[in-house]
Amino acid sequence: MIFDIENILLFLLILPIVSFFYASVGHGGASGYLALMALFSVTPELMKPTALLLNLFVAGIAFYYYYKEGYFNKKLFLYFAIASIPMSFLGGFIEVDDTIYRKVLAVLLIFAVLKVLNVFGKESTKIKDIKLWQGLLVGGGIGFFSGLVGIGGGIILSPIILLLHWGKMKEAAAVSALFIWVNSASGLVGQISSGVNLDIQSFGLVAIALVGGFLGAYFGSKKINSQNLRYILAVVLVLASVKLFFV
Repeated sequence: MIFDIENILLFLLILPIVSFFYASVGHGGASGYLALMALFSVTPELMKPTALLLNLFVAGIAFYYYYKEGYFNKKLFLYFAIASIPMSFLGGFIEVDDTIYRKVLAVLLIFAVLKVLNVFGKESTKIKDIKLWQGLLVGGGIGFFSGLVGIGGGIILSPIILLLHWGKMKEAAAVSALFIWVNSASGLVGQISSGVNLDIQSFGLVAIALVGGFLGAYFGSKKINSQNLRYILAVVLVLASVKLFFV
């Protein structure tokens, strides 16, 4: 049971803050939800499907606002999504040893911290055309790993788009939002097909996460600075990563 954890009020207070920040940059927030659940000792069996479920709703909202503002690049999205959707399903279908899962997630969270703090993946004024094989390779790799770990992949895709100059910041956010949505849906179906069950209480978390998601997506698409939340979230991710490595 997800709500059968200590300090539940603190957990529910932090959840919309996490969704606010991630939605503000076009992400669903799975890595943040996984970090938060890890800190509160939620079991991996509940973490993965719950994170993907939250991703579906928050990333969907983020995409709506960024699409509405005209930042969506359909070609860029399709090049990534063609391979990512089936590979995410495959990754979601595979069960991972609990110890390995925690270590892989810990490494991923460090990657997320670097992205949150803008250590890499800064915007460029020179945009390059992406080739189909590049999109298939990147999308397929991220999709498989996303389904395996229980994320949408935006935390990896966004910096890659920026590092390789395939799009600008807001464009990367819009593409990542829909990329996260389709991967989360595919990965969740893969997990359910493998016998994983969603806890009914997960839908209660959706309602709470949506509060932050709506506000984050709105303000993020309107270029509101959320630098302070970046630092707060970075601390949460680091603490969770350390816990996953050593606990």
